[in-house]
Amino acid sequence: MICTDNIFAIADERDFEREALDLFRFQAERCAPYAEWLRLTGCDPQSVLRVEDIPMLPIELFKSHDVYCGGQPPEKVFTSSNTGGCVASRHMMSSLAHYRRAFTESFRRFYGEPREWSIYGLLPNYLEREGSSLVYMVDRLMAAAGSGGFFLHDYPALIRALENDPKPKILLGVSYALWELAEQYAPRLHDTVVMETGGMKGRREELPKSEFHKILCDAFGVDAIHSEYGMAELTSQAYSSGEGVFASPPWVRVLLRDINDPTERLAAGVRGGVDIIDLSNVWSCAFIATQDTGRLLADGRFTIEGRIAGSDIRGCNLLIQ
Repeated sequence: MICTDNIFAIADERDFEREALDLFRFQAERCAPYAEWLRLTGCDPQSVLRVEDIPMLPIELFKSHDVYCGGQPPEKVFTSSNTGGCVASRHMMSSLAHYRRAFTESFRRFYGEPREWSIYGLLPNYLEREGSSLVYMVDRLMAAAGSGGFFLHDYPALIRALENDPKPKILLGVSYALWELAEQYAPRLHDTVVMETGGMKGRREELPKSEFHKILCDAFGVDAIHSEYGMAELTSQAYSSGEGVFASPPWVRVLLRDINDPTERLAAGVRGGVDIIDLSNVWSCAFIATQDTGRLLADGRFTIEGRIAGSDIRGCNLLIQ
């Protein structure tokens, strides 16, 4: 049986390798869609001896299958934002306490204790629908912080709240809403970390990240824009303190695959498809081939550079009935 305490206690590569291989064999047996994927791709789980050789499950299968191996019904089902009229992904969360532990311990590693901050969420499109794991995370971090709040479209009220709050602040917002705030009001923010969490969601044109961050820096009077990288299909998050370079907690690894040959691993600096091993995905699937592209740095950090064209239909045809 998998011990979640071991996952959150990972200290080095040896720990990660052991826990990843144990979880792989557990999910290869217990998670039916993953087991079927391994069978159809000709993988014998007992022959996999290295983390780099673990087959990744195409993330699209979270749209069409119940990717779950919990011993009881899930406590919560989180869903993706479902932009562009596509089918939403579903992540069956066996334990909300486990999810809270994962995102709280990750936040502590990068920003310290939540109580040291006031946390403000500018997430209109997420707040206006049900099932957002991001809203759940930010709401619980706000509760731990004891100050902050969510805002929809009342930008003047948000600006007043930030100006009158004496604590250090994190303003976490979806990109298009932060851009609107910058364009319409350009408030000069003090003692505030501005953190964006994702693309324009079809609301605004997509800009190169460096160009978009410069717009926000100039408008808000801050030196850098932080970023949060997560998705409905994951339990953990990565954070960037500037320049779009992300770091993950110790129980997460990012690998790069050749887009045309997903079994080939790429070296640092080469652009490819992003594979994520999130060991806190204990009761779903921890080994995910995403639709994002990016690059690895030599120290294990990574960048995100775009999406794979036609990614919604790749990789799924073997399992879609």
